[in-house]
Amino acid sequence: MTSGDRTDVTDVGDATSPYDPRGERDRTRRGGTAVARRPPALVAVGHGSRDPRAARVLSELAAGVRALRPGTDVRVGYVELNRPLVGEVLAELTGEVVVVPLLLGRGHHVKHDLPQALVGAAHLRGVVAGALGPHPLLARALHERLLAAGWTSAGQAVVLAAAGSRDPESARDTERTAALLSARLGGVPVLPAYASAADPTVPRAVAALAGRGLRRIAVASCFTAPGRFAAQCADAAPWIVSAPLGAHEAMAELVLCRYDEARATLRAGAAVGAPA
Repeated sequence: MTSGDRTDVTDVGDATSPYDPRGERDRTRRGGTAVARRPPALVAVGHGSRDPRAARVLSELAAGVRALRPGTDVRVGYVELNRPLVGEVLAELTGEVVVVPLLLGRGHHVKHDLPQALVGAAHLRGVVAGALGPHPLLARALHERLLAAGWTSAGQAVVLAAAGSRDPESARDTERTAALLSARLGGVPVLPAYASAADPTVPRAVAALAGRGLRRIAVASCFTAPGRFAAQCADAAPWIVSAPLGAHEAMAELVLCRYDEARATLRAGAAVGAPA
Protein backbone atom coordinates (compact mmCIF):
# COMPACT_ATOMS: atom_id res chain seq x y z
CA MET A 1 0.00 0.00 0.00
CA THR A 2 1.33 3.44 -0.88
CA SER A 3 0.75 6.58 1.16
CA GLY A 4 -1.89 7.51 -1.40
CA ASP A 5 -4.00 4.39 -0.76
CA ARG A 6 -6.89 5.36 1.46
CA THR A 7 -10.38 4.14 2.29
CA ASP A 8 -12.96 5.50 -0.15
CA VAL A 9 -15.59 7.96 1.07
CA THR A 10 -18.21 5.31 0.36
CA ASP A 11 -16.60 2.98 2.90
CA VAL A 12 -18.35 4.59 5.86
CA GLY A 13 -21.18 3.86 8.22
CA ASP A 14 -20.71 1.52 11.12
CA ALA A 15 -17.13 0.76 10.10
CA THR A 16 -15.39 -1.56 12.52
CA SER A 17 -11.70 -1.53 13.26
CA PRO A 18 -9.80 -3.23 10.42
CA TYR A 19 -6.92 -4.35 12.63
CA ASP A 20 -6.35 -7.35 14.86
CA PRO A 21 -5.67 -5.98 18.37
CA ARG A 22 -3.42 -8.92 19.16
CA GLY A 23 -1.45 -8.53 15.94
CA GLU A 24 -0.39 -11.21 13.53
CA ARG A 25 2.47 -13.03 15.22
CA ASP A 26 5.55 -13.30 13.05
CA ARG A 27 6.98 -16.80 13.20
CA THR A 28 10.16 -18.40 11.99
CA ARG A 29 11.09 -22.08 11.91
CA ARG A 30 13.89 -23.31 14.11
CA GLY A 31 14.58 -27.01 14.14
CA GLY A 32 11.11 -27.68 12.73
CA THR A 33 9.41 -25.72 15.55
CA ALA A 34 7.55 -22.44 15.09
CA VAL A 35 9.21 -19.71 17.15
CA ALA A 36 7.61 -16.33 17.78
CA ARG A 37 9.66 -13.45 16.36
CA ARG A 38 9.80 -10.05 17.99
CA PRO A 39 7.49 -7.64 16.15
CA PRO A 40 8.95 -4.44 14.71
CA ALA A 41 9.14 -1.52 17.10
CA LEU A 42 6.42 1.10 16.61
CA VAL A 43 7.70 4.68 16.69
CA ALA A 44 4.78 7.11 16.83
CA VAL A 45 5.93 10.53 15.65
CA GLY A 46 4.20 13.78 16.55
CA HIS A 47 4.97 17.17 15.12
CA GLY A 48 6.03 18.72 18.41
CA SER A 49 4.62 21.73 20.25
CA ARG A 50 5.58 24.34 22.82
CA ASP A 51 2.29 23.60 24.56
CA PRO A 52 3.22 21.25 27.45
CA ARG A 53 -0.13 19.47 27.16
CA ALA A 54 0.76 18.10 23.72
CA ALA A 55 3.51 15.74 24.91
CA ARG A 56 1.30 14.48 27.74
CA VAL A 57 -1.51 13.70 25.29
CA LEU A 58 0.79 11.81 22.94
CA SER A 59 2.15 9.81 25.88
CA GLU A 60 -1.44 8.87 26.75
CA LEU A 61 -2.09 7.87 23.14
CA ALA A 62 1.03 5.67 23.15
CA ALA A 63 -0.16 4.04 26.38
CA GLY A 64 -3.45 3.25 24.68
CA VAL A 65 -1.59 1.63 21.78
CA ARG A 66 0.49 -0.47 24.18
CA ALA A 67 -2.66 -1.62 25.97
CA LEU A 68 -4.14 -2.82 22.68
CA ARG A 69 -0.93 -4.52 21.52
CA PRO A 70 1.00 -5.97 24.48
CA GLY A 71 4.49 -7.12 23.56
CA THR A 72 5.09 -4.43 20.93
CA ASP A 73 7.76 -1.86 21.71
CA VAL A 74 5.89 1.45 21.34
CA ARG A 75 7.85 4.71 21.55
CA VAL A 76 7.11 8.38 20.90
CA GLY A 77 9.33 10.83 19.03
CA TYR A 78 8.93 14.27 17.47
CA VAL A 79 9.75 16.06 14.25
CA GLU A 80 10.72 19.24 16.12
CA LEU A 81 10.24 21.34 19.27
CA ASN A 82 10.11 18.39 21.70
CA ARG A 83 12.48 15.64 22.75
CA PRO A 84 13.24 12.98 21.92
CA LEU A 85 13.45 13.79 18.22
CA VAL A 86 12.59 10.90 15.93
CA GLY A 87 16.25 10.44 14.99
CA GLU A 88 17.17 10.07 18.66
CA VAL A 89 14.53 7.38 19.14
CA LEU A 90 15.68 5.47 16.06
CA ALA A 91 19.28 5.59 17.26
CA GLU A 92 18.29 3.61 20.37
CA LEU A 93 16.59 0.78 18.47
CA THR A 94 17.81 -2.37 16.77
CA GLY A 95 16.22 -4.72 14.27
CA GLU A 96 12.99 -3.72 12.53
CA VAL A 97 10.89 -0.59 12.99
CA VAL A 98 7.70 0.96 11.68
CA VAL A 99 7.51 4.75 11.94
CA VAL A 100 3.88 5.86 12.28
CA PRO A 101 3.24 9.59 11.73
CA LEU A 102 0.72 11.00 14.20
CA LEU A 103 -0.22 13.38 11.40
CA LEU A 104 -3.66 13.49 9.84
CA GLY A 105 -2.79 13.98 6.17
CA ARG A 106 0.04 13.72 3.71
CA GLY A 107 2.57 16.53 3.63
CA HIS A 108 6.26 17.36 3.81
CA HIS A 109 6.88 15.62 7.15
CA VAL A 110 5.26 12.35 6.02
CA LYS A 111 6.77 12.36 2.53
CA HIS A 112 10.24 13.73 3.23
CA ASP A 113 11.30 14.32 6.85
CA LEU A 114 10.36 10.94 8.28
CA PRO A 115 11.70 8.85 5.37
CA GLN A 116 14.96 10.81 5.60
CA ALA A 117 15.16 10.16 9.34
CA LEU A 118 14.78 6.45 8.70
CA VAL A 119 17.36 6.47 5.91
CA GLY A 120 19.72 8.09 8.42
CA ALA A 121 19.23 5.11 10.76
CA ALA A 122 21.19 2.71 8.57
CA HIS A 123 21.40 0.10 11.33
CA LEU A 124 17.62 -0.49 11.12
CA ARG A 125 15.34 -2.21 8.66
CA GLY A 126 12.18 -0.15 8.60
CA VAL A 127 9.38 1.62 6.81
CA VAL A 128 7.31 4.76 7.29
CA ALA A 129 3.56 4.17 7.57
CA GLY A 130 1.00 6.36 5.87
CA ALA A 131 -0.58 9.39 7.52
CA LEU A 132 -3.45 8.62 9.88
CA GLY A 133 -6.08 10.21 7.66
CA PRO A 134 -8.34 9.92 5.91
CA HIS A 135 -9.88 6.85 7.52
CA PRO A 136 -13.25 5.84 9.05
CA LEU A 137 -11.58 5.51 12.45
CA LEU A 138 -10.47 9.14 12.23
CA ALA A 139 -14.01 10.16 11.30
CA ARG A 140 -15.30 8.20 14.30
CA ALA A 141 -12.96 10.00 16.67
CA LEU A 142 -13.95 13.39 15.23
CA HIS A 143 -17.64 12.53 15.51
CA GLU A 144 -17.39 11.37 19.10
CA ARG A 145 -15.36 14.41 20.10
CA LEU A 146 -18.14 16.58 18.60
CA LEU A 147 -20.78 14.69 20.56
CA ALA A 148 -18.78 15.19 23.75
CA ALA A 149 -18.62 18.92 23.00
CA GLY A 150 -22.41 19.15 22.79
CA TRP A 151 -23.29 18.40 19.17
CA THR A 152 -26.98 17.58 18.71
CA SER A 153 -29.37 17.15 15.81
CA ALA A 154 -29.88 20.93 16.00
CA GLY A 155 -26.37 21.41 14.56
CA GLN A 156 -26.46 22.82 11.05
CA ALA A 157 -22.84 22.69 9.83
CA VAL A 158 -19.28 21.87 10.82
CA VAL A 159 -15.94 23.46 10.01
CA LEU A 160 -13.22 20.80 10.01
CA ALA A 161 -10.19 22.69 11.31
CA ALA A 162 -6.83 21.23 10.23
CA ALA A 163 -3.23 22.44 10.38
CA GLY A 164 -2.82 23.04 6.64
CA SER A 165 -0.03 22.34 4.18
CA ARG A 166 1.22 23.59 0.83
CA ASP A 167 1.04 20.01 -0.44
CA PRO A 168 -2.20 19.60 -2.45
CA GLU A 169 -2.44 15.96 -1.38
CA SER A 170 -2.77 17.12 2.21
CA ALA A 171 -5.77 19.26 1.28
CA ARG A 172 -7.34 16.32 -0.57
CA ASP A 173 -6.90 14.15 2.51
CA THR A 174 -8.65 16.76 4.65
CA GLU A 175 -11.48 17.02 2.11
CA ARG A 176 -11.98 13.26 2.23
CA THR A 177 -11.96 13.32 6.03
CA ALA A 178 -14.61 16.04 5.88
CA ALA A 179 -16.74 13.84 3.62
CA LEU A 180 -16.36 10.88 5.98
CA LEU A 181 -17.41 13.04 8.93
CA SER A 182 -20.37 14.45 7.00
CA ALA A 183 -21.54 10.91 6.29
CA ARG A 184 -21.40 10.06 9.99
CA LEU A 185 -23.42 13.21 10.75
CA GLY A 186 -26.15 12.26 8.31
CA GLY A 187 -25.11 14.58 5.51
CA VAL A 188 -24.59 17.76 7.52
CA PRO A 189 -22.26 20.11 5.57
CA VAL A 190 -18.64 19.79 6.71
CA LEU A 191 -16.29 22.41 5.27
CA PRO A 192 -12.49 21.94 5.56
CA ALA A 193 -10.49 24.91 6.81
CA TYR A 194 -6.90 25.50 7.83
CA ALA A 195 -4.78 27.19 10.44
CA SER A 196 -1.95 27.95 8.01
CA ALA A 197 -0.55 27.48 4.49
CA ALA A 198 -3.92 26.80 2.81
CA ASP A 199 -7.35 28.34 2.30
CA PRO A 200 -9.92 28.87 3.58
CA THR A 201 -9.08 29.84 7.13
CA VAL A 202 -11.50 28.84 9.86
CA PRO A 203 -13.03 32.36 10.14
CA ARG A 204 -13.57 32.44 6.36
CA ALA A 205 -15.16 29.00 6.39
CA VAL A 206 -17.47 30.04 9.24
CA ALA A 207 -18.41 33.20 7.31
CA ALA A 208 -19.12 31.18 4.16
CA LEU A 209 -21.47 28.85 6.02
CA ALA A 210 -23.14 31.75 7.82
CA GLY A 211 -23.65 33.37 4.42
CA ARG A 212 -25.77 30.34 3.49
CA GLY A 213 -28.05 31.08 6.43
CA LEU A 214 -26.52 28.49 8.77
CA ARG A 215 -26.13 29.54 12.39
CA ARG A 216 -25.34 26.54 14.59
CA ILE A 217 -21.85 25.97 13.21
CA ALA A 218 -19.45 23.73 15.13
CA VAL A 219 -15.69 23.55 14.76
CA ALA A 220 -14.24 20.03 14.75
CA SER A 221 -10.59 20.04 15.80
CA CYS A 222 -8.67 17.82 13.38
CA PHE A 223 -5.53 17.93 15.51
CA THR A 224 -3.84 15.08 17.32
CA ALA A 225 -2.92 17.19 20.35
CA PRO A 226 -3.41 20.65 21.85
CA GLY A 227 -1.22 23.46 20.55
CA ARG A 228 -1.16 26.89 18.97
CA PHE A 229 -3.05 25.92 15.82
CA ALA A 230 -5.76 24.08 17.75
CA ALA A 231 -6.24 27.06 20.07
CA GLN A 232 -6.26 29.51 17.16
CA CYS A 233 -9.01 27.56 15.40
CA ALA A 234 -11.02 27.12 18.58
CA ASP A 235 -11.08 30.89 19.08
CA ALA A 236 -12.94 31.24 15.77
CA ALA A 237 -15.78 28.89 16.75
CA PRO A 238 -19.19 30.62 16.78
CA TRP A 239 -20.85 27.76 18.69
CA ILE A 240 -19.25 24.57 20.05
CA VAL A 241 -15.72 23.35 19.42
CA SER A 242 -14.49 19.81 19.93
CA ALA A 243 -11.30 18.88 21.74
CA PRO A 244 -8.23 17.62 19.86
CA LEU A 245 -8.36 13.90 19.16
CA GLY A 246 -5.64 12.92 21.61
CA ALA A 247 -5.89 9.54 23.25
CA HIS A 248 -9.33 8.65 21.89
CA GLU A 249 -9.62 4.86 21.58
CA ALA A 250 -10.25 5.09 17.84
CA MET A 251 -6.94 6.94 17.45
CA ALA A 252 -5.05 4.12 19.18
CA GLU A 253 -6.80 1.64 16.87
CA LEU A 254 -5.90 3.78 13.86
CA VAL A 255 -2.22 3.92 14.84
CA LEU A 256 -2.20 0.12 14.94
CA CYS A 257 -4.04 -0.09 11.64
CA ARG A 258 -1.33 1.99 9.94
CA TYR A 259 1.36 0.02 11.77
CA ASP A 260 -0.03 -3.29 10.51
CA GLU A 261 -0.35 -2.01 6.94
CA ALA A 262 3.27 -0.87 6.96
CA ARG A 263 4.44 -4.01 8.73
CA ALA A 264 3.00 -6.09 5.88
CA THR A 265 5.07 -4.14 3.35
CA LEU A 266 8.14 -4.60 5.54
CA ARG A 267 7.66 -8.36 5.44
CA ALA A 268 7.26 -8.08 1.67
CA GLY A 269 10.66 -6.39 1.41
CA ALA A 270 9.78 -2.68 1.14
CA ALA A 271 12.71 -0.28 0.89
CA VAL A 272 13.87 1.49 4.03
CA GLY A 273 12.24 4.89 4.29
CA ALA A 274 9.48 4.22 1.77
CA PRO A 275 6.06 5.39 2.99
CA ALA A 276 3.78 2.37 3.25
